[in-house]
Amino acid sequence: MPGMCTSHDSRPPIEPISGAAVDSQPVLLKGADGAEFKAFLAKPEQATGAGIVILPDVRGLHPFFEELALRYAERGVVALAIDYFGRTAGTADRGEDFDHSPHVDQARWENLRGDITAAVEYLRAQDPAPRSTFTTGFCMGGRLSSMSATLGLGLAGVVPFYGWPVGPNRNGTPAPAENAEKIECDVLAIYGEADTGIPQEARDAYDAALDKAGVRHETIVEPGAPHGFFDRRAEQHHEAADDAWDRTLAFIRRHTMGQPIAAATPAASTTAAAADDQSVPSDPRIGFFTGDD
Repeated sequence: MPGMCTSHDSRPPIEPISGAAVDSQPVLLKGADGAEFKAFLAKPEQATGAGIVILPDVRGLHPFFEELALRYAERGVVALAIDYFGRTAGTADRGEDFDHSPHVDQARWENLRGDITAAVEYLRAQDPAPRSTFTTGFCMGGRLSSMSATLGLGLAGVVPFYGWPVGPNRNGTPAPAENAEKIECDVLAIYGEADTGIPQEARDAYDAALDKAGVRHETIVEPGAPHGFFDRRAEQHHEAADDAWDRTLAFIRRHTMGQPIAAATPAASTTAAAADDQSVPSDPRIGFFTGDD
């Protein structure tokens, strides 16, 4: 399965919004077993009613995901990016030479699911509390984002980026395709077409499982994009990254406004060339969601 999709100098391919007022801080949370883990909270001055938990790749919490939380907050979404490795690596800041591999092996699903639950609860305890809560994740976090929809958390939607959807993995997180009947919300799954670690067969298997379970979903396969394309360093794939960001914000907007993916039956797999739903009415509270800022 795919490995690390960001490096220490990776950053989200999203320009900051000049003048946006954001309050951010590192926080310590406690998992279901009482173990502490670190997180990063970013809150907007003008909230839209949406909140999102960001689930990192195998490196855990590092600057890429803290900056991503800021970009969400600039667009009115309260965002919380979490770490996975408090039990084995502690809660201090880590440098570029941090060896994540042994900690990934020890980050068991039983603990990860409790940490995700604690993160959602913490997000909902903010003032004002988000009325719609989402998760998104990348690589390892993408799989976790899909599985977060099986935990009875009342999520409005999940947005997994290049998360391996089938088969076993190294820390025991179940396969989303094998648990599709437990998924309780809409799914926006985003992949790169040139991601050799997640072939079309794996993507199709997840789509088929979601279809069978009656889960509304949309699968975006960005043409020519590799694993980890959502990165400022991947300049040649900036169009794919821009499209993925726009679609993510549109998905959050629709579900925050009570208008999920428009489909009478489970949505078929689509590509980035497919037309986006333009039926969402304008709302001044959603002004920060514009994808061309």
